[in-house]
Amino acid sequence: MSRLEQRFADLKAEGRAALVTFVTAGDPGYEASLAILKGLPEAGADVIELGMPFTDPMADGVAIQLATLRALEAGQNLAKTLQMVREFRTGNQTTPIVLMGYYNPIHRFGVERFVADAKDAGVDGLIIVDLPPEHDEELATPAQAAGIDFIRLTTPTTDDARLPRVLQRSSGFVYYVSVAGVTGAGSATHEHVEQAIARLRRHTELPISVGFGIRTPEQAAAIARLADGVVVGSALVDKIAQAKDAGQAVDDVLSLCSALAKGVRNARA
Repeated sequence: MSRLEQRFADLKAEGRAALVTFVTAGDPGYEASLAILKGLPEAGADVIELGMPFTDPMADGVAIQLATLRALEAGQNLAKTLQMVREFRTGNQTTPIVLMGYYNPIHRFGVERFVADAKDAGVDGLIIVDLPPEHDEELATPAQAAGIDFIRLTTPTTDDARLPRVLQRSSGFVYYVSVAGVTGAGSATHEHVEQAIARLRRHTELPISVGFGIRTPEQAAAIARLADGVVVGSALVDKIAQAKDAGQAVDDVLSLCSALAKGVRNARA
């Protein structure tokens, strides 16, 4: 059983949803980003999505675009992102880490080298937003052969004809993007999310995590009553942008993570 499968199985036994947190690797700098990464599990994150900075993050809103720019300006690259995971694993062997981003940096790095290095570093899953299932042979197939889960995005516009194709080779969990648009967009209604999750459950037995537009403990709790996982990204990234220095960025991200975790944990109490 992979770390992702184990984590979702454990949380299902506990009767609660997972808090899935997103931060961009290298934002606001390597050391502060590593401190955030290492602190997230203790602050209540159950699964961590770690963004791989890329110069053209077309699916992301302003907050994560700016985070990517800060990381790149600080010298972050794919090799350093994998090194962050290695350093994280020296103290944590249980929290799943999912790398999220775009195919271009992986293609330039070399797929075979990337898959081997990611597995060796302790990466558990990949979310590659610009690689549809028609291109599985590019990365999904070799990644899964190495034991790395390949997590698919589904959206409100993924209809019943398309959904089976998207989910066919998915593993780890399904990430439901609850609103059409870029990251940081407005949140969906409770009724919409409830209906979307019911539809997804007819097509897959994988855990379903819901993201986009979740910013507060109250919003996180509302989604946690419906889904297997609650994804929060832009709200955490905004704390870094608003901080006066790297130390405050670390503290503020972890403080918000703790508040979100309490919301998720109390949702079904």
